Amino acid sequence: MKRRQLLQYASASFIGTLGLGLVSSYQTLQAQSGSLTITSLGHTAFLFTGGGQRILVNPFKAAGCTAGYAEPTASADLILLSSRLFDEGFLTNQYANTQVLENPGDYTINGLTVRGVSMPHDRLGGRRFGTNNAWVWSQAGVKVVHLGGAAAPLSLEHKILLGRPDILLVPVGGGPKAYTPEEAAEAIRELTPKVVIPTHYRTEAADANCDLVGVGDFISLMSGTPVTQGDNTLSISADSLPSSGMRIEVLGYAF
Repeated sequence: MKRRQLLQYASASFIGTLGLGLVSSYQTLQAQSGSLTITSLGHTAFLFTGGGQRILVNPFKAAGCTAGYAEPTASADLILLSSRLFDEGFLTNQYANTQVLENPGDYTINGLTVRGVSMPHDRLGGRRFGTNNAWVWSQAGVKVVHLGGAAAPLSLEHKILLGRPDILLVPVGGGPKAYTPEEAAEAIRELTPKVVIPTHYRTEAADANCDLVGVGDFISLMSGTPVTQGDNTLSISADSLPSSGMRIEVLGYAF
């Protein structure tokens, strides 16, 4: 092959490779655009739909504080568990073939980067309820942090690993294994999210022995922050996030 032909071949190969890279980048961009739909399934269980992915977090067994809810049955591409406690880590046979993450670490699944951050699940360094996984990922261009059943204050390492969320799901009902309203407010001040979705609080689904307080205690404590209380679904995009300040979205629940 002559030199000119070699140069032409090399140029064509480079352009072809570049084209493949551009296509790949375009596909990634498409997967991270659009809107993210967040559906509350009760307690700390939520379904996140967007960017071609359906992510289910913390399906539960209907008992205690979740006694009156329907156990989650939504189809999902990926399940994230904060622990194996029944109120945030109960899997039925329906999910036998669904990929599940339940340990801390960094993962890449179907082009989605997910981080699990280990935190104590109680105020005794985890000696009573073990560890809790907080989950971090970006979906449809929105960065989500789901704190699961966090109970201990955020350390510097936690704050570095979690970063600043666009949307923060934070437990607010107290009890022995989740933030009280005051502790939740402190975590919010440290992470400075754009949107806060309270979780893990007492509702009409709870039985008489549930040791949580209602979301009203948290809302009263956050006086001055705009609050929207709606149905059990929220659709949000990167463009619709607050450009400054923060708002609270209280999602309803269906029995």
